[in-house]
Amino acid sequence: MQRLYDFIRRHPTSVDSFWAVTLLGFSMLWVVHASMAPVPMYAAIPIVLALCTVVALRRRAPEWMLGLAVAAGVAQLALNVEINPADWAMLVIIYTVAATDARRWVSRFALIGGLCAAPLAQLRWPEPNMSLLGRIFFISIMIVPFALAWVLGDSMRTRRAYFAQLEARNASLEQEREAQAKVAVAAERARIARELHDVVAHNVSVMVVQADGAAYVMDAAPDQARQALETISSTGRQALAEMRRLLGVLRTGEPKEGGEYVPQPDVEQIEDLVEQVRTAGLAVDFKVEGTPRPLPSGVELTAYRIVQEALTNTRKHGGPDVGASVRLVYFDDGLGLLVEDDGRGAAHEMYEDGGADGRGHGLIGMRERVGMVGGTLDAGPRPGGGFRISALLPLKPAH
Repeated sequence: MQRLYDFIRRHPTSVDSFWAVTLLGFSMLWVVHASMAPVPMYAAIPIVLALCTVVALRRRAPEWMLGLAVAAGVAQLALNVEINPADWAMLVIIYTVAATDARRWVSRFALIGGLCAAPLAQLRWPEPNMSLLGRIFFISIMIVPFALAWVLGDSMRTRRAYFAQLEARNASLEQEREAQAKVAVAAERARIARELHDVVAHNVSVMVVQADGAAYVMDAAPDQARQALETISSTGRQALAEMRRLLGVLRTGEPKEGGEYVPQPDVEQIEDLVEQVRTAGLAVDFKVEGTPRPLPSGVELTAYRIVQEALTNTRKHGGPDVGASVRLVYFDDGLGLLVEDDGRGAAHEMYEDGGADGRGHGLIGMRERVGMVGGTLDAGPRPGGGFRISALLPLKPAH
């Protein structure tokens, strides 16, 4: 059934031609029957063929087919070719012109022509033994199909225009959503670049200072060791310069904030963060599993920011009387995070594809951070209600 529907959509002229041939068959039966009456065959056949052509090509050239139908109708009146099955094409072309994006005067002309068809036919071929009141009633009844054909066609045109407008608006909103998501990603990358400067640049600077100091204070070391320390110092300086250059590319256009960089929080400060959130009125259960140990600075910063953003989202979207839990799990090869709440949870658009309509940028930031340390992140509603964010941060960065 679906294939048939797809074929009809792809080949509308072929479908119209099928119905035109069917109409031609019934019309030719009428022509054969009418040959016994005083109906000129030389006029009936061309008029029938013209009206069937109107049905076949109505969607390819609706305005031209309307003109052909009008010409066939005038010829019927002039040559005394009575009403026949081929006249059904007039209803079809009136509907088609009203339903397409034809010029409005063409649509109105089709309506006026349809409303005039029944009175003209009744004047040309009046019903015998019918009173004037009955004749008026009969004409009124015959006008109804033409009026309905135009009304249905115009309604279809309005409906199509409405859906086209909705599709255009949806496409515009989708483009706006993508643009906002890109802006959010760019802004988050700039923020991550600033924090990476705090975490990485400080360590590299310390390495350079220690290497320089070792090169000057080492008095009993052989020349080979001194050369190795000088190589470490040179490599550290090059790495620092390259890192600053890359960060400068990421932070193009970002206003400078003073010039000093504040050290970023680590995993040990998550407990302080939880206490701060509890003071703000959110009940949080905090547990640490496994053996705490020093972690790479990038992993610690990412873990802190994920917990911070998750608890912020809980306060925003969890609703009243919401509770949350934070779990830190130290594995042999990584750090696991699980933040859950029992509130209402965020809307689907907030976690699907990173957010929509300017929202959900905190989750975009989470994914950016986790991706930079080679970890995985899962965010979504809990089966029993509420929201869950889980992350696994490896100790070694992905290559």
